[in-house]
Amino acid sequence: MPSGIAHAELIAVLVAVTANEPRVMTLRGGEVLPYGPFESKHRSLQSGLRAWIESQTGHPVGYLEQLYTFADRDRDPQNPEDTNGARHISIGYLGLVREQDAAGDGRPAWHDWYRYFPWEDHRDRRPEALDAIAEHLEHWAKGDPLRQQRAEYLFGLNGKAWNEDLALQRYEMMFEAGLADGAGGEGRAVFGQPMVGDHRRILATGIARLRAKIKYHPVVFELMPESFTLLELQRTVEALSGLRLHKPNFRRQIDQQDLIEETGEMSSGTGGRPAKLFRYRPAILEAQSLSGTRLPVSRG
Repeated sequence: MPSGIAHAELIAVLVAVTANEPRVMTLRGGEVLPYGPFESKHRSLQSGLRAWIESQTGHPVGYLEQLYTFADRDRDPQNPEDTNGARHISIGYLGLVREQDAAGDGRPAWHDWYRYFPWEDHRDRRPEALDAIAEHLEHWAKGDPLRQQRAEYLFGLNGKAWNEDLALQRYEMMFEAGLADGAGGEGRAVFGQPMVGDHRRILATGIARLRAKIKYHPVVFELMPESFTLLELQRTVEALSGLRLHKPNFRRQIDQQDLIEETGEMSSGTGGRPAKLFRYRPAILEAQSLSGTRLPVSRG
């Protein structure tokens, strides 16, 4: 291949919520996201990606949207670029699925996304990792007021509020400070499970996109079974946002937006009183997606 010609590949952030935990599909023991070469034989990028994902993972994909095109130089610190100078370009996609056993050739497996970003889960308590991260960031930012302000804003330090939508910016600051994959030198502190190249940054991009999107588009229903309880719906939104929600406010806003309807049946699960089962209303979802719908994501 002539010098300087780019290599293009597809890469997928496939998300499910299982047992109230946000899960992402990975390959090679959790080191990489599903990826492979882009081929021009398909009618569109999306149709090509769907076929490729199913062949790679054995998993059908429902909702799919383009995430970002990743083309920075030095994307992989171990292999900054090919010897011929070609740039490595990845076209990223975000897919929402319901987890099932994956049986593709690449040995896919599902992992909790907080395994990679433990500081992002604020559902039950302030993550323990945040204290250590704050200490490292304070040392890194010492003598630089702008760095200090950024760290306080992004990580909710010194009285600043936590903003769940800033997952990507937080990861990028950690990379800049030498606290993430491929950054810093020997003996550096690294938080969360690393991934190959910039795959963890791509995953952070997907998390940030989805956290923001569930607030104005009812994509969360792509992750729900055909029928569900209101508590199951709330727990799914909490899993994605990393926050506990105010139960009365959540239910009031769901009622006001007229997104769901009762099925007339009750849950048969054990461990508590039976609860009403609901299903989403496709016609309402279509109208709401055009006008904009905000699912309630607020702290309890």
